[in-house]
Amino acid sequence: MRGRSSLLAVILIACQTGMTLVAARADEPAKTEAGNSLREAPRVLKPGDHGVGRHVGRVEWTDLDGKNQRWDANDRPDSDKLLVVAMTSSTCPLSRRYFPVLSRLEAENRASGVRFLLVAPTATDAAVALREMIAEHSYAGWLAKDDTGSIARQLGATSTTDTFVVDRRGTLLYHGAVDDQYGLGYSRDAARQRYLSDALKAILAGQRPLVAATAAPGCTLDLDEPPAGTKVAEVTYHNRVSRIVQNHCQECHRDGGLGPFSLATLADLKSHRGMVKQVVERRTMPPWFADSATPGHRFSNDRSLSDADRRDLLAWLDGGLPEGNVADAPAPLPTPGEWQIGKPDLVVQLPRAVSVPAEGTMPYQNLIVSTNLDEERWVQAMEIRPTAREVVHHVLVFVVGARGAGEGGGDADERRGFFAAYVPGNSTFIYPDGFAKRLPRNARLLFQMHYTPAGKATQDQTQLALRFSSQPPQHEVKTVGIANTRLRIPPHAENHAEKADLRVPHDAVILGFMPHMHVRGKAFRYDLRSTDGKVETLLNIPRYDFNWQLQYRFVEPLTVSAGKTIEVTGWFDNSEKNPANPDPDKTVRWGPQTFDEMLLGYVEYYVPGEKPGADANDSSGNGGGFAQRLRNLANDSLFRRADANRDGHMSLDEARKAFGNQGRYEGKPELLERHFRFLDKDADGQVTPAEFEKVRDL
Repeated sequence: MRGRSSLLAVILIACQTGMTLVAARADEPAKTEAGNSLREAPRVLKPGDHGVGRHVGRVEWTDLDGKNQRWDANDRPDSDKLLVVAMTSSTCPLSRRYFPVLSRLEAENRASGVRFLLVAPTATDAAVALREMIAEHSYAGWLAKDDTGSIARQLGATSTTDTFVVDRRGTLLYHGAVDDQYGLGYSRDAARQRYLSDALKAILAGQRPLVAATAAPGCTLDLDEPPAGTKVAEVTYHNRVSRIVQNHCQECHRDGGLGPFSLATLADLKSHRGMVKQVVERRTMPPWFADSATPGHRFSNDRSLSDADRRDLLAWLDGGLPEGNVADAPAPLPTPGEWQIGKPDLVVQLPRAVSVPAEGTMPYQNLIVSTNLDEERWVQAMEIRPTAREVVHHVLVFVVGARGAGEGGGDADERRGFFAAYVPGNSTFIYPDGFAKRLPRNARLLFQMHYTPAGKATQDQTQLALRFSSQPPQHEVKTVGIANTRLRIPPHAENHAEKADLRVPHDAVILGFMPHMHVRGKAFRYDLRSTDGKVETLLNIPRYDFNWQLQYRFVEPLTVSAGKTIEVTGWFDNSEKNPANPDPDKTVRWGPQTFDEMLLGYVEYYVPGEKPGADANDSSGNGGGFAQRLRNLANDSLFRRADANRDGHMSLDEARKAFGNQGRYEGKPELLERHFRFLDKDADGQVTPAEFEKVRDL
């Protein structure tokens, strides 16, 4: 069935167009199953799985006047910057609704060098009907009558609302919906997400689209496979592999980048063929460790290779490394500007250069910088830039109050959450309009620096750039850490689990996660436990790598209702089998250095309906009062674990049983008793929950 719209799609669309259809027998009750709704909106997809990054060299078509036309990536005037190809149909209701939107976008982007080609792949669409649509909406771009479905098949179109953005060298940069105003079984007064428009703005500005691929609900295209004997293009460096490497490797592996060597040219890739093959086969590069089998949640910064990209890259590495035609090569990536976030409003720098030796290891370095801000500011974008990238493993920045600058033991508490973070390949936070982090007046920033000597003595004086919002945001972004500071990892334990949890006091919206352990860390998982005991895995990292302190940012933020519990579990390898283990004979406890350990699950979130700045009396910009309430709940959980007889009080004997072999109290019963007396303010031999709140003062 060539170019035929699926009957199922038409039936679904009938729900919104007034058509009367018999869907079930009258004596059968209606059934609704999860994941099988009649309403369908665009879903964000993994770009590599949806063809983004492929080469589209030439598009040929016949217009409504019967003239042969073509768009050739190797034969375009300099004024042509991008080609937008959009499927359409005169017989699909959703296509008809999107025709005026596409016509407006064509007019708005024409002067910027964006050419539009609308493609009608439904063979039964009449030319006269298509002409009427063009005239009614004053569309001035190209239109192709694609009765055989050849263009739709070439691009991988799935519906008559699918759109594509191709650059002047033929690289597919966006594939997905126009927006989310119309879908199967619904329509809205206005779009909430303008995917195509936002993609064009980003690409014209020299940036990658924040969302590069979505599903496009419409009349489904049921296209034949290519006819038997059709020649499949050979995978070459210029027509395929160069784009895979550009999209997934060159962010770090370029001249002046973070990677140890460049992969900007064919010669570079040939020289490092063995290493590239090894890390791709082992799935250690590109660095991304979330389990793709975990259902229901996608991450906007997923940098992993799609199955097709991985297959083609490995086949090319094993297949003689064919170069292909240089005319098929993608446009080179733009040279990064001084700051990826644009011109900053404030740049702060470490108060001194830190000397990093050529060999060995270094303890964490803590340095404090004063912002000298005379008023509270809202930070919409931030970027950390080391001056010696090759030795900076990661950076965490905390807001620690308003005093002077200099060296810092600081009063940073990882559980309060961080303000900014840096790992190789992930140095920026850019929040969308309406979201920002609060930076208090006269705030000090504690830089927690982790350096790894790289064979040559050097110095680093890392910088942090901030771009402020001109007005308070609609939502204040906060970060809190879920921690188990009482962890105890036995000697030689190969798969030791530790847990921590926080019960959410009222509704919150989670934007992303960042797990943190040290060199014994093996695996990490975030779960959400409902009040009825149901557990949902939100993020599973079966292979944790201390060398990559990655953030995992949801494509669609997750709303968590009050009373649910966020649980984090970490697994540790303290055995001789762990080559990074500093000492398998040691009992390992919580501590800041890499020879210590941490179980810390950061959560970035906002509170819907809460006024930004509501916690302005909190001198920290890290987590705010809501985070404090979360920590109070952690204390409550700790108290309940110790209160073995559930009488609402903790006795000294209960404290000994609960904490006597934990952390600093192991082998020091006198210290535990002294702290118990400190908490027992009324000296009645019992610690109440109110008295236990002072535990943080210890």
